[in-house]
Amino acid sequence: MTSALGHTLSHWHVVIAWTIFLASYLVFAIGRLPGTKIDRPAMAIIGAVLMFVFGVLSPKAAIESIDFTTLVLLFSMMLIVASLHLAGFFEWITRLAIEHLSPRQLLPGIIFISGILSAFLVNDIVCLMFAPLILGLCRRMQLRPLPYLLALATASNIGSTATITGNPQNILIGSISGIPYRTFLAHLGPVALLGLFVDWALLHWIHLRNDNGTENFSTSKPEETTVTREPEMHPAFPMIVSLGVLVGFFCGFSPALVAAAGGAVLLIQRRHSPQAIYGDVDWSLLMLFLGLFLIIGGAEQAGISQQLLDVAERLNLHNSLIFTAVVTLLSNIVSNVPAVMLLKGLIPQFHDPQNTWLMLAMSSTLAGNLTITGSVANIIVVEKARGEAHIGFLDYMKIGVPVTLATLAIGLLWLHFLHY
Repeated sequence: MTSALGHTLSHWHVVIAWTIFLASYLVFAIGRLPGTKIDRPAMAIIGAVLMFVFGVLSPKAAIESIDFTTLVLLFSMMLIVASLHLAGFFEWITRLAIEHLSPRQLLPGIIFISGILSAFLVNDIVCLMFAPLILGLCRRMQLRPLPYLLALATASNIGSTATITGNPQNILIGSISGIPYRTFLAHLGPVALLGLFVDWALLHWIHLRNDNGTENFSTSKPEETTVTREPEMHPAFPMIVSLGVLVGFFCGFSPALVAAAGGAVLLIQRRHSPQAIYGDVDWSLLMLFLGLFLIIGGAEQAGISQQLLDVAERLNLHNSLIFTAVVTLLSNIVSNVPAVMLLKGLIPQFHDPQNTWLMLAMSSTLAGNLTITGSVANIIVVEKARGEAHIGFLDYMKIGVPVTLATLAIGLLWLHFLHY
């Protein structure tokens, strides 16, 4: 009788786990629970709590399911970027662009500046800082802002492909896979660099080949407000710390440890309170990661992950073309971080796990350029531009589709035929 009761409880645990898992990923797919204000991070927390409430996940299993290295690295990078922001680093870059770039040079300038910065800083935050500054630049130069905002969104996604610290899903992949920072950059850096050139060519061809992108761009906002904010501290100190962190990455030290040390040093300085830095931290993203770890942990406890992996085996995901297509589709349905969380248990079963991890990082990141909702960076740019520049779904797809297909093809060919 006891055995039968245990079996019944186990069965209901599986049913409940499936219900929580599917409900969570449904919200991840559509962005918000219909009729409520529950967004992706909120659903991740709710799903995680429900896994506890219904006994699917024990406290011990929960602790084991959380990758604390990922959370530490993500949080530490946010502290570093927040310090750079408060010090006026991004405004300083914008002033350099104003002084040295002509209107014809602005498109490649934005593409390569945002792409390179996104390779070493989290791309979502780069978009958050640069979107209003680019609108200010366009007002000053009397330029149509759409091509330059699209350049920011697409280039930040492409550039972030290059390194472990480029975006949240790469941080997760780097932590789980153990791939060294230099190895990651050596394999995916060329893909990102070639992708930025492709992005430049396609944006110029689609938007600027018949004109210089100028138009009367009137606004009631003062021209100087977005580029002349007084920094709360001099940018030299956080820039030196950031370079030190980057050197630590290249020297082979643990990225999480090096970034944490850099973040701690930046909290020690006395020019402004740590609360100002905390205000720039994306706490909702951290909550999304934490909730996802627990939801996937519950799915693993209930055997859901293994069932999904069995389905994946039948799809022949060992074929790199099929694998890239599935990751691209999944990343645009449920977003790239939940997609990577879902697939992370499959990768160790491949005959070349390192190359597959790199392919997962490449495809989940570049897939973000397909639609507006494919990447948080895209959504940030669209929302920041609202009221001054309209970016429609089709406006975005006009550049997003060719950029995504071209860069995915480059990445697939590079990793399949030229990896080393």
